[in-house]
Amino acid sequence: MIILPAVDILDGKAVRLYQGDYGTAEKVASDPIEAAKEFEKQGAKFLHLVDLSGAKSGKAEGIDQICKIAQSVDMFTEVGGGIRSLETIHSYLENGVSRVILGTAAISDKGMLCKAVELYGDKIAVGIDARNGKVSVSGWLSDSGVDYIELAKECESIGVRNLIFTDISRDGSLKGPNLDMLKKLSESVSCDITASGGIKDIDDIRAVKDMNLYGAICGKSLYSGTLDLAQALSVARA
Repeated sequence: MIILPAVDILDGKAVRLYQGDYGTAEKVASDPIEAAKEFEKQGAKFLHLVDLSGAKSGKAEGIDQICKIAQSVDMFTEVGGGIRSLETIHSYLENGVSRVILGTAAISDKGMLCKAVELYGDKIAVGIDARNGKVSVSGWLSDSGVDYIELAKECESIGVRNLIFTDISRDGSLKGPNLDMLKKLSESVSCDITASGGIKDIDDIRAVKDMNLYGAICGKSLYSGTLDLAQALSVARA
């Protein structure tokens, strides 16, 4: 299993939100690039980047900054937030980003999703962010009404190989990931699944690993000190 430390960027700053609420934004690092470099220094090989401004506006607001981060570290980097066109996907992949995550576009523009998978294969992932089992879009500000399992199955049929699942009610809460929803998801599709949202400590890492999931994204737990990155990496590799 892989561990992906998260750097979420809002208005150029590294922040964390609580349950996706932009009003709860809390600055967690002096500089996003330095945060990424610190994770690399501690041994992380993967990095999860989110353009929160872009997720909210529907435009790739932070593309220049995020590409600069990707180019500043020797890590596999994935990015999500505000990615709504093939041009934006191409720009990210041509400028240091390893994998692009589609969220809102996976529901609103199936044609683009299909074309992106056709062109870029496993460099395309889909982020499934759910509230009460229904997928939220537009920076988690709107409810699509689509069931998270239904979307996962549709993405699999299109050829998406990597899904990132977040139970929004757990995000930033340090209450642990929603293992029941993750279990149902893993039993419903054969895609690689990354758990996101709520991971607090090493017990949560062990629980996710025991489910044979592909990865775990860790944000607030690393910034608040409830999870030691080196220990998480060791458990994930074992």
